[in-house]
Amino acid sequence: MFVPDAIYFEKDIDKYKLGKELLEKYKDVPRFQIENHNNIEEMRKKSNKEFPKMKRNLIIGTRKTHKFVENHKVSDFLVPYTSSGCIASCLYCYLVCNYNKCAYLRLFVNREEMLDKIIKTSEKSDKQLTFEIGSNSDLILENTITNNLVWTIENFKDSNKGILTFPTKFDMVDPILSLNHKGKIIPRVSVNPEEIINKVEFGTSRLNGRIEAINKLKEAGYNVGILIAPVIFLDNWKELYLDLIKKLESSLSEKVKKDVFFEIIFMTYSYIHTKINEEAFPNAINLYDKSIMTGRGKGKYWYKNNIREEGKLFFRENLKKYFPNNKIIYIV
Repeated sequence: MFVPDAIYFEKDIDKYKLGKELLEKYKDVPRFQIENHNNIEEMRKKSNKEFPKMKRNLIIGTRKTHKFVENHKVSDFLVPYTSSGCIASCLYCYLVCNYNKCAYLRLFVNREEMLDKIIKTSEKSDKQLTFEIGSNSDLILENTITNNLVWTIENFKDSNKGILTFPTKFDMVDPILSLNHKGKIIPRVSVNPEEIINKVEFGTSRLNGRIEAINKLKEAGYNVGILIAPVIFLDNWKELYLDLIKKLESSLSEKVKKDVFFEIIFMTYSYIHTKINEEAFPNAINLYDKSIMTGRGKGKYWYKNNIREEGKLFFRENLKKYFPNNKIIYIV
């Protein structure tokens, strides 16, 4: 169980049920009141090498921005929800790029307000809408601290319309297996070769645990997706990802293989990642490779078109070979 080194909290969180629960849960942890969870001056002044230590803190506040962003992949909208950031340290995390060093876990206690907006939006629509509630955090991980995912499923299941979806790199799915989700929740488990998990996705669940979680979720009646993400083109990437696809084919249950869907996402990277990682994780692999990457906006990089096209062909061919009846939703 995660026990933070310190709590940073906004003064009004005790007006919410979850806020009171978290303050009581961590009553023995040093705490500091802040004005705004999005601008903690003490954190911003810390050096890059202190990044892993900052991840040991927990920030608690209320979410003020509730704007839904249109999405055209596996959901209709990306929805700001109950958390942002994470206690893991994936070297490519896009929240580090967006928020510089502020990718530590922030919890938002006004969950009733956020879920109510989702339900009202879904019920006003003429069509069935899907809401991505995990684009800024990992709700399976967050649930171990807040129980918010259990709360969400229990309070969403009786809504008239709508589907919720979220990705995860963690295997702690047992708390949601017995819930009557009524088919309205789509978990999507992110996988990578074990070598990449070990070298790049620090603090996340192992590959075998993630595969077991997929099987458990399907057995519990969930519609499950698999993200192969982010694809990182190391020198031996074809060998690594072919072994991953073969392992999935041999380890996933027949129920999963019947209708699981895939998403393929190629890694993007940034100058900010490089500067933080070289100081915070000096012995870690350098993910920037100028021979196969090119600029994508100020200080950001992605793989060159020829590499991306080779990757697309590889995954289409091999997923068709080992998962002939399953759909690739997109490759980006």
